[in-house]
Amino acid sequence: MYRFAVCDDSSADRAYVTALIEAWGCSRDILLQIEDYPSAEAFLFAYEGNEAVDVLFLDIEMGDMSGVELAKRLRQMGAGLQIVFLTGYMEYIAEGYDVEALHYLIKPVAQEKLGAVLDRAVERLKTRENVLLLSLPDGVVRLPLYEIRYLEVMKNYVTLHAVEEYSVKRSLSELTKELDESFYRIHRSYIVNLRFVKRITRTEVTLKDGAALPLSRKLYDGLNQALIKYF
Repeated sequence: MYRFAVCDDSSADRAYVTALIEAWGCSRDILLQIEDYPSAEAFLFAYEGNEAVDVLFLDIEMGDMSGVELAKRLRQMGAGLQIVFLTGYMEYIAEGYDVEALHYLIKPVAQEKLGAVLDRAVERLKTRENVLLLSLPDGVVRLPLYEIRYLEVMKNYVTLHAVEEYSVKRSLSELTKELDESFYRIHRSYIVNLRFVKRITRTEVTLKDGAALPLSRKLYDGLNQALIKYF
């Protein structure tokens, strides 16, 4: 069961996008649930009480609170749902990067483009189920990949920086085989989760929590391409 939400102040647009999502679900034989909301405030109120949404289709230009403002509020809350902006304008793309928007769909939304975005969203949802099994002195930890900000080599150990930090006696190359497309090796001693990257220069990667990691110059172009492909 995948849970979708459509937030748009136009009732006609909400009904249209909802119908497209339903048609996609039928074509893929996927069980889904769709809720629709007439304003950013209405969605935020419902989400704060439940948080049961996997993908949000979000109109940018609405009433008192815009779609971009809502997206920023959600990310500040730590919401991990995927956001797809609906808009008639292209100038908001830069702001979409700041809130990790999965994609933009230009109105009127085409069925095939929406289907492609939903296929990508579902693939991402599946990766959220992926975990690393870490053998530690006091037992085994199941660490979801999406929680890992970066991995760092420290002598004979690799430290995984997530909500908590875990150090294991394994090689970075060995752990790389168990990661997914959201991770990129930026240095011989570091692998970063792309979804946490805020800024890159020729020599450094800055994460959203302020952590600064070294970047090998020869990997700068590759990291840029990986970010473009991922987002």
